[in-house]
Amino acid sequence: MIRVALALMIAGIVAAQPRTPVVVELFTSEGCSSCPPADRVLARLERASPLPGIEVIALAEHVDYWNQLGWQDRFSSPLFSGRQQDYGRAMRMENVYTPQMIVNGRAELLGSDFNRAVTEIERAAQAARARVELSMSSSDTMRLRVDGLPSGTQQADMLLAVTESGLITNVAGGENSGQQLRHPSTVRSLTKLGRLDAKKAGAYTADAKLMIRPDWRRENLKLVLFVQDRSSRRILGAAAANL
Repeated sequence: MIRVALALMIAGIVAAQPRTPVVVELFTSEGCSSCPPADRVLARLERASPLPGIEVIALAEHVDYWNQLGWQDRFSSPLFSGRQQDYGRAMRMENVYTPQMIVNGRAELLGSDFNRAVTEIERAAQAARARVELSMSSSDTMRLRVDGLPSGTQQADMLLAVTESGLITNVAGGENSGQQLRHPSTVRSLTKLGRLDAKKAGAYTADAKLMIRPDWRRENLKLVLFVQDRSSRRILGAAAANL
């Protein structure tokens, strides 16, 4: 009996240990015929958590440069296209493309390559990271905390994303015409909260009001707070919370 109780206690301690967050961004579009398989890979990575001890935080960012080719993606934004271009410059890519996956701002790959994604997620989880905390203190107020920037960091941006899952579109034009597309963790908004300077305090604590549009389904929303190095674009830490 004592051995069983001890085993259960150890199992509970192991289960309670926080998982290492890794942010996986997918630049995608409803107008791109190669993108639906990558959307499914992103959903699989987030849902299945293929690596023990790692929390995959998925961000599906719909770019707008496909909109002129026969279908207007209602989730697209020039903000996401610009963010992808920022990665292209930081990583010295010859060009960006869809579906393109970025793992913790450190590695890029074809978004439909599940095995490569798992390898890069595992590698990213080994890097030093900041302490990032995110919780809901009330139904419309978030509590945010960031500190412990990794050694060598000079300046970092703090960003807050709101994602929505369970979104479905019946596409009536473009390369995916006639298909019903299901989208995982679609970024509805991405806001820069401020900048951390390691030469100064290097920490941030705040309570902030949450703004939700009426057409977003609250039960499918997730908040993602992450910290990103301004020069290298590497993501230094992250936290997520369901509403």
